[in-house]
Amino acid sequence: MPPLESLLAFVAASIVLIVIPGPGVLFVIGRSIALGRRAGLLSVLGNSIGNIPAILATAFGVGALVASSIVAFTVLKVVGAAYLVWLGIQAIRHRRDHAAGPSRAPASRWTLLRQGFVVGVTNPKTIAFFVAVLPQFVDPHAGAVWVQLLMLGLIFQVLAVICDSVWALAAGTARTWFAGSPKRLSTLSGTGGLMMIGLGGALALTGAKS
Repeated sequence: MPPLESLLAFVAASIVLIVIPGPGVLFVIGRSIALGRRAGLLSVLGNSIGNIPAILATAFGVGALVASSIVAFTVLKVVGAAYLVWLGIQAIRHRRDHAAGPSRAPASRWTLLRQGFVVGVTNPKTIAFFVAVLPQFVDPHAGAVWVQLLMLGLIFQVLAVICDSVWALAAGTARTWFAGSPKRLSTLSGTGGLMMIGLGGALALTGAKS
């Protein structure tokens, strides 16, 4: 286990990094605006589960290989960006369905979890982040390095779930406030879709990792 001082420093650094809106946060906000609080929270959970392979890869050394491979990094980036754009297009296409109210059948929880998982697992910056940050808080003399990396990664994910859930609830509440007008809600759902398309485009256009 990392020393207490390193653990506290890691928690503080993680909170600062998590609360700054990034791809994961923007995805959750977009889903919450387009589909509501339930979809936002399930997207948070799915995205978090999708990050677990990156944590395991980092802990067991595979992450360093992926983070140093431009080809692997680019493939993951393009796949993840394309999926985000597709989700955004679907949100815009079905924005009137989302505004129709509870009489329409909502997306299943497994569909929402799966979509969040795909976004999380195809985000190459997750592995790059874990490889760059986690080792800084590891003490080689405090036990097995892989155990420390695994523990730090899981702690980060717990903090991320808590913070991202707040974003999801806030965005979902804003959607509920707009629900008094189907036209406003349709526009809001379309806005959430545009956010996801914009996010996918931004990720696709991000420069290749050096």
